[in-house]
Amino acid sequence: MEQFVELDKEIFLFLNNLGNPAWDDFWNFVTNKFASIPFYALLLFFLYKALGLKKTFLALVLVAVLITCTDQLANLFKHYFERPRPCRQEGVMEYARFVAVRCGRFGYFSAHAASSAALTVFLGSILKNYWKHIFPVLIFWALLVSYSRIYIGVHYPADIFTGWILGILIGYLLFLFFRFLLKRYFSNPAS
Repeated sequence: MEQFVELDKEIFLFLNNLGNPAWDDFWNFVTNKFASIPFYALLLFFLYKALGLKKTFLALVLVAVLITCTDQLANLFKHYFERPRPCRQEGVMEYARFVAVRCGRFGYFSAHAASSAALTVFLGSILKNYWKHIFPVLIFWALLVSYSRIYIGVHYPADIFTGWILGILIGYLLFLFFRFLLKRYFSNPAS
């Protein structure tokens, strides 16, 4: 396990130190949760066009559940494992580029990575029959958000990887639940 932790630190330092001050503002913008609002609005438009009002509302309720689950699960993990963030880790913070606005205490795992991966799977699964390029677009967005967490110095790659795994699982389970609810309550074509 110690070798894995050391490798995680080395990969973090490599990826983090690829940064350049000219790009710092861009990555701080990408990592900001409000930066994705125009993208979310576009996704909402696609959902509405594909599903109509009632089914879009159901999808939005499940998106709220998805975000809450990934966020609260990340908080639970962070306080259980208490792994310091790179920006607080002795032997790492001295060599890293810390460009985040702030640095929280613990970082295992990344809620940003989990939420973006969960949204990718959930919305991609719903919209794939309506927009064939949705998965590559969503994956690109989620990768940008995830890498931003390493770039600004607040998460290790293992934090991101764990977030992705749990996010994919949560997104897929909620998609299955969405399908179940559609069959149960919207089986009438006039719905």
